[in-house]
Amino acid sequence: MAKLTFLGAAREVTGSMHLVAVDGRVLALDCGLFQGRRAATLARNVSFPIDPAEIHAVILSHAHIDHSGRLPLLVKQGFSGPIFATPATRDLAAIMLADSAHIQEEDAEYLNRKRANEDEPPIEPLYGQDDAINAVRLFHSIPYGKPFWAMRGVQACFAEAGHMLGSASVELTLMERDRPPIRLVFSGDLGRFGQPILRDPAPLPEADYLICESTYGGRPGKPVTDVGGELEAVISETVSRGGKVVVPAFSVGRTQTVVYMLSRLMHEGRLPRIPVYIDSPLAVNATEVFRMHPDCYDRDAREFSLETGDFLGSDCCTYIHSVEQSKALHGRREPCVIISASGMCETGRILHHLKNNIENPANTVLIVGYQAADTLGRRIVERQPTVTIFRKQYRLKARVEKLDGFSAHAHQDELLTLTRRTARACRKAFLVHGEPEEMHSLAPLLRAAGFRGVEMPEIGSTVELVAQG
Repeated sequence: MAKLTFLGAAREVTGSMHLVAVDGRVLALDCGLFQGRRAATLARNVSFPIDPAEIHAVILSHAHIDHSGRLPLLVKQGFSGPIFATPATRDLAAIMLADSAHIQEEDAEYLNRKRANEDEPPIEPLYGQDDAINAVRLFHSIPYGKPFWAMRGVQACFAEAGHMLGSASVELTLMERDRPPIRLVFSGDLGRFGQPILRDPAPLPEADYLICESTYGGRPGKPVTDVGGELEAVISETVSRGGKVVVPAFSVGRTQTVVYMLSRLMHEGRLPRIPVYIDSPLAVNATEVFRMHPDCYDRDAREFSLETGDFLGSDCCTYIHSVEQSKALHGRREPCVIISASGMCETGRILHHLKNNIENPANTVLIVGYQAADTLGRRIVERQPTVTIFRKQYRLKARVEKLDGFSAHAHQDELLTLTRRTARACRKAFLVHGEPEEMHSLAPLLRAAGFRGVEMPEIGSTVELVAQG
């Protein structure tokens, strides 16, 4: 009997991982890092409820760390099978996992300094650079639309998910001995229609079972076309006050989208050519990967790239490499835009830019992505009067603007559109990668659209998959 087990992103949005068991062999869908409060997430990240050596293969939907970030640990603890991904996902994962390993090593070093002062034994990083390299060596690049055997008894095929460069939904056909085949579709993270740079997500196919993300399942969304004017307004108003715009943004995907839109607005004369600084080493490397994969662009991005020579801001942006260059930005007083990571304000250079700018009411903190619970980014979105950065309290006097149009996740109406075909024969849909209130909003709409059963599985729960009879 085929079985499906949910090990992450169950009633939450981090740690994506689901296991599919067919005839005693196990396939993992994603292997993501849990993110949030350090102590709580460390305990969840350090081990797996299954021996990694018992997993035969991994299919990775996309390179975001909440979907890929525990692959080096999986390898470190004994996994040696293939990791299947699209070519762009493979190239992005190579730099993102190396960056994640660097963060793990830095975090362990920081904690060990504290533990030494308290006469506590040192801890090991979750994984290191060698583990990240070993994980990347296991990648197999598979293009969209080409069926492949993930392991004995499981054939798979990638389709465009439109969420980030290389992102994919996955159609699986499970073939057990002496049983009819079972069609299982894993949405991965689905993007929006009309999102800059990327092609639109492909509608999900018919299936017996669906694993569907629900990040914004409770939010009917504005069209993406609205966001250009909103971005123009935020930048213009801040410049008129003589302030800076500080943008916490994920280094991969969100940073390139913001840069692309700023470049277009300046090229069209809708914004003055103010300095734009991209202060994230990972974003610099990711931008080069974007340039390597024009096959993933939509028509507008390809045409703008031909018109300008480079749609990723080489004519209007300064990419910051060194720590010294980053520190020099703290002394700038004239209006500018600073885009830095991490996107949820938990680590990285963005913390220094926030520390130096959030107490000035002329400045704006522009939020362009999802902020998980218990992160600094969420506390800023909630406009808490004081926030803690590097163990010190800062008054949040800067304006806070949130542009939901930059979301790379499909909103409620788009999720319903993308899953419409799947509902025809689907025995059950499982909602994952969403907070409970989003799931509870989406579930009745899916039932009304024709899904016979909609469940919100808990972490660790297992269900049996039965073929249509």
